[in-house]
Amino acid sequence: MTTDPGTDADRALDQALALVSRAPRPDAANSANGTGTGGGASGGHRAATWLRARETATRAGAAVRGRTHRVPLAAALGEVLAEPLDALGDLPSFDTSAMDGWAVAGPGPWTVRPGESALAGSERPAPLADGEAVRIATGARIPADTTAVIRSEHSRESGTLLYAERPVATGQDIRPRGQECRSGDLLLPAGSLVTPAVLGLAAAAGYDELTTRPRPRVEILVLGDELLTEGPPHDGLIRDALSPMLGPWLTRLGAEVVTVRRLGDDPAGAAALLAAVTDSTADVVITTGGTASGPVDHVHPVLARAGAELLVDGVAVRPGHPMLLARLGDGPDSRHLVGLPGNPLAAVSGLLTLAEPLLRALAGRRPRPRYVVPVEGDVPGHPHDTRLVPVLLTEDHAVPLRYNGPAMLRGVAAADALAVVPPNGARSGQELEILDLPWASGGCFT
Repeated sequence: MTTDPGTDADRALDQALALVSRAPRPDAANSANGTGTGGGASGGHRAATWLRARETATRAGAAVRGRTHRVPLAAALGEVLAEPLDALGDLPSFDTSAMDGWAVAGPGPWTVRPGESALAGSERPAPLADGEAVRIATGARIPADTTAVIRSEHSRESGTLLYAERPVATGQDIRPRGQECRSGDLLLPAGSLVTPAVLGLAAAAGYDELTTRPRPRVEILVLGDELLTEGPPHDGLIRDALSPMLGPWLTRLGAEVVTVRRLGDDPAGAAALLAAVTDSTADVVITTGGTASGPVDHVHPVLARAGAELLVDGVAVRPGHPMLLARLGDGPDSRHLVGLPGNPLAAVSGLLTLAEPLLRALAGRRPRPRYVVPVEGDVPGHPHDTRLVPVLLTEDHAVPLRYNGPAMLRGVAAADALAVVPPNGARSGQELEILDLPWASGGCFT
């Protein structure tokens, strides 16, 4: 049976085959703004330097219009305040006791008011007369005319009299109204990460909901025909190590992972990739593999077909050289695609180089503070490119770990961080910038 060449199915197949065979654009990196010396992963262009690539990712995320929503306190954990957190009233809202003990008025000794105590949550007790004392609990309202609170362990009773066993200072162990803040004070600025401590502060200030920036939504597309989803590797097939790793990793970076899908390297996979790129409602699409210029590397031709703008096309870093960052659409509502290499440690390099700064900026979070640690032992370097090497952090040093090849995860699985090794390597004791892994540095809280 012959097929009508004019059918929609044939036209779709022809388009998919054209995508597979399309050569990468020779000027694909023109907008990367990089100055690296690495060889081109797609057409011989100059790769962006590692630092320039990270800066580009941050600027790209910051240029997107931030979405906001109002959510209950518990749902705001790990998100970023979109509005300042202002004091709704004085904290504390009344004079309160800082300790269990005695509220006293005037100089001692004091006559104990019989059968009465000031308790937290109860009404304010009657004012104290000069020379009078009443038992008081931590957090209870201070009676009017109180001079000080004497801790239980600093006092003794003798009959109906109370004696202080050390000097008493006026106002001691009393938390005055407004000691922490006054109504209208700025408690935290917009852009602050909502941590458990921030939830406690918001609750103490009287908030039930917070206006925050929602987590960036991420779709993960794992490319490749050689990947197994179960069992040991065999017959030229390997286990898919990226699907189990990327979702939790991106979640710890503050993203909401909406889906993880696998696509093949055949023409149907290329067509599915184009559909996913153009139709995705996620803020960021993460792809793995297919970023080089091999016969089944679809990412560059698909991005060209989708009209994407390549912001970073190759980075002078090892592993992970053929990573990329593209913008989909124009203006403040644009979306982004991060293309990770297919080798596992190279994909980790792409996560830390491009995905993390992009996601932080999209979430409204500040860049992670940079810090350095001296390295223990000499570390070989690439002649031209930055290297990212898994390290274990001790009290004094960063200790490089073995098994740090592009396809290896054994080193990074035991690591606390990755050290940024400059071209030509580092000598023992040289200070290197450290990239904390999200589970070692706290990351996000969910």
